[in-house]
This record gives sequence, C-alpha cells and structure tokens, in this order.
Amino acid sequence: MIERYSRPQMAEIWSLRNKYETWLRIELLACEGRVREGEMPQAALDTLKAKAAINPDRIDQLELEVRHDVIAFLSAITEVVGEPGRWLHWGMTSSDVLDTALAVTMRRAADLIVDDLTDLLSALQEKAVLHQKTVMIGRSHGMHGEPITFGLKMALWYDEMRRNLRRMREARDVISVGKLSGAMGTYAYLPPTVERFVCDVLGLQPERVSNQVVQRDRHAQYVQTLALIAVSLEKFATEIRHLQRTEVGEVEEPFSTGQKGSSSMPHKRNPIGCENICGLSRVVRAHAAAALENVPLWHERDISHSSVERVILPDSAILVDFMLHRFTRILRGLVIYPDRMARNLAQTGGAIFSQSILLRLTQKGMLRERAYEAVQSAAMQALRTGDAFQKRILDVPDVQSYLSAAEIAACFDPQPYIRHAETIHERVFGKE
Repeated sequence: MIERYSRPQMAEIWSLRNKYETWLRIELLACEGRVREGEMPQAALDTLKAKAAINPDRIDQLELEVRHDVIAFLSAITEVVGEPGRWLHWGMTSSDVLDTALAVTMRRAADLIVDDLTDLLSALQEKAVLHQKTVMIGRSHGMHGEPITFGLKMALWYDEMRRNLRRMREARDVISVGKLSGAMGTYAYLPPTVERFVCDVLGLQPERVSNQVVQRDRHAQYVQTLALIAVSLEKFATEIRHLQRTEVGEVEEPFSTGQKGSSSMPHKRNPIGCENICGLSRVVRAHAAAALENVPLWHERDISHSSVERVILPDSAILVDFMLHRFTRILRGLVIYPDRMARNLAQTGGAIFSQSILLRLTQKGMLRERAYEAVQSAAMQALRTGDAFQKRILDVPDVQSYLSAAEIAACFDPQPYIRHAETIHERVFGKE
C-alpha cells in the first residue's frame, strides 16, 4: 500500500529556496513602503527589483562564516545588487523578516490542509449516505452493545473532521500576522505604515503589539490544531484496524493487485496504511508539546524557539497533509462486509437486546431492580451456554407474568435502533 506523496506543493512551500524567496519579497516590499513614505529613492528600489536574486549555495557558504542566516542572506543579495543593497533591511530586525515570512508559509500550508480536509469530508459523507441503514453492532469497552449503523459511525467521523476544519481555518487566521516593528517592537526606525503596506500585500494583518517576535501562542495553536487532526485520523484508523481483525472482519483496507501482506504468510492482508497513520500521529502529538514549550521566551525574545520550529512546523504540516491524503484514499477504497456485520450482530444469541426487554418489563410494572436481575441472569446464562437469549428469557417465570411470547419476540427487532438514522443524518449533513 505504498503510494507516492502526491502533494509536492506542500514540500515546496517549506523548501529552502521558497523561504529565501519569501524573505526577499518582504525586504523588497519594505523598501517599496519606504519609497511611498519618501524615505528611499525610487531608483534604488528599481535596481533592487531588477537585480536581486537568490543563490542558496552562496547564502549557505556565507552563513558558515557569519553564523547568522539573515545576515548571510542580505550579504549574498548585496553582492549581486551592489550599492543599493544598503537600503535593504533598513530599520528592521531579523524576526521582522523571519516571522512575517513564516506567517506566509504557514498560511499557504494551511490552505492545502483545508483542501485535504474538505476532500476527506466529501468521502465521509459519501460513505455515511451509502451506509445509512447498514446495521452493525455497536461496541463499548470493546464489547457488543446494541445495534447501530455503519453510516452513523461515518456521520460521527464527519462531524469531528468538520470541527477540525473549523479549527484549521481559525488557526490559519490566527497565524496570519506579520511584524515590521523593529528590534523591540517599538517602530523606532520604520513607521507602522510600512508594516501595514507590507502586510496588506502579503494578505496578512499587522500584529497589534509585538516585541521582537510574533508571540508563539499563535504558532502553538496552529500545531495543536494539526495534532488534533492527526489524533482524529488515528482514532479512525484504529477503528478500521480493529474492524479488520480476523475475528471481526467487518471492513478492510483496499488491497491492490500484486500487493503482499507478509513476507512469510501469504494469506495476510494487513491494515498497514492505518497502522502507518497511527504511528505518524505520535510524531505530530509530540510536536504539539514542543510548540507549547516555545511560548514562554525570555523578555522580548530569545532564540530557543527557532531551532524547534525548523523541525516541528514543516514536519507537522507535511505529515498531516500526507496522513489526510492517505486516509482519504483508504476510506474511498474501504471494503465493507455487511454480511459479516449481520453475523457478528447475531453472535451473542440476541443478548444485545437485553435493554429492550428490561424497559418493556419496567413499562409493564416490574420493579427495575427485579427486572434488571432477571434479564441479566438470563443473558449471562445464554452467553455462557450458547443458548438463544430469547429462549432463556422465556424460561423466567417472573418475565412471563408481565410479557407474552409475542411481546418478547418484538424486543429482538434491530429496526427500532435505526429508526432515527435519517434525523441524525439530517442534523449532521443538513444546513448548519
């Protein structure tokens, strides 16, 4: 089930070249803003726009010497543009470029993830509608509970992922801020109007107040949102893994022609895609913890967050993008076995209808404590001996004095458990 990563856009967003190109764009926009303020000659800006170019190898070479990525970047640009390079970065600090560029990058990554979520929601809705009345056993504590539908399970997943979509859109907005407020956030050399101009062009909001950096609670919310998406996918993947177990056999991951499940056991068809998603979720969850650790920086800033973000931000975005793509592919190709669901539904010999008997007895006047005792005893005997629960409950004298055989038989109909399926689906998929 190995597929190529089909979203190179996400990897490109986090590429080194794109980072440098975004830095250059911000530097040139800041110069344009200063021209608009009358603080820089138009000719210098024209030269910068015409000649400035990115050379990642030269930047890396210079960084080995100066030990500062932004200075190396500026020096490499100045080597190309000559004297007008003195206008670059005027009145700015490194974080003005870094944080504003990071916002642009994270916003673009969020847009792709929003697209992924929308695609998954479409797949979930298709499955929910198709299986609205596909009856299966519901489980609590891993044990058979009462009948549900597979469509209900899909509707529940849909509603959860819709919340994640809302969270992602909110996180996108929260992170979409830039700053060009200088070393301590006081606009000592660049006026707020330049910041406003740059942010407007980039589709960002100016940070209302900053110190030397954009505050990292914004980034933490972004990564936490990615972690929530990841754990939702893990939850769904874990369910599929359980339902694919040999002794359950209700659903199965798509298994392509020529695919092999085991190097030693040819009969195996393993849920490796879902297992992969569960494993990757652990990584994204760990990144969320690291993002929280980045919030408390010293005074107006320190640099302890920088090294962490170089790992957790691209990794989290790329992993979640991949996980969403993989799970959507699994879901669209999911093999569903309604016949096996029906067999499993009957596995307890009807004991899953115990609550129906209990409620009918209390409705007819039996005390709940006595009714519970009678139903529980009959159910346990049926499960232990393999007898039909309906037969066992008919043998209880107290029950016969309250319910006829026909009334008891009516309690073993799964249809009442799904009679409100349409109402639930309307609440989930109807107009919000």
